[in-house]
Amino acid sequence: MKRPILIHPDPRLKKVCDPVTDLSDDLRALADDMLETMYDAPGIGLAAPQVGVLQRLIVLDCVKEEGEKPRPIVMFNPEVVAASDEMNTYEEGCLSIPEQYADVTRPAEVTVKWIDRDGNEQSEDFGGLWATCVQHEIDHLNGKLFIDYLGAMKRQMITRKMQKLKREKARA
Repeated sequence: MKRPILIHPDPRLKKVCDPVTDLSDDLRALADDMLETMYDAPGIGLAAPQVGVLQRLIVLDCVKEEGEKPRPIVMFNPEVVAASDEMNTYEEGCLSIPEQYADVTRPAEVTVKWIDRDGNEQSEDFGGLWATCVQHEIDHLNGKLFIDYLGAMKRQMITRKMQKLKREKARA
């Protein structure tokens, strides 16, 4: 089931999420809904707070090549356990901040550990777009948006655009 995506500024997007302590069928269903919502948007990552659920859950799939097999990943309680000194800059966007993009610099490679949908602990090294995406989504779980990496002027300009967009949607 597709879920509505919260648009910035929404106070739920700035909250630190609670760890998942019990991997319930409801949470697995939420993960499935989030994947469907992410693919439909279309996006490459989605965090639970973006659909109004303040739990430490993200989904991602950075496979973008036409005809290449999708690789959806569901992460409960994801955590960066190691990051490279080398940095990468990517133009980032966010489903909660539609049609706004900015360059963000993050570690080029990260090691992430998480619990999968079957309750097993996983760990993987990510580089390139995958590394950027997983860090971006984990930031959401900590109440941080990609615009928080920008200067105050640019951040305020984007926030005003989002407030206007929300007013226009409310009238529609």
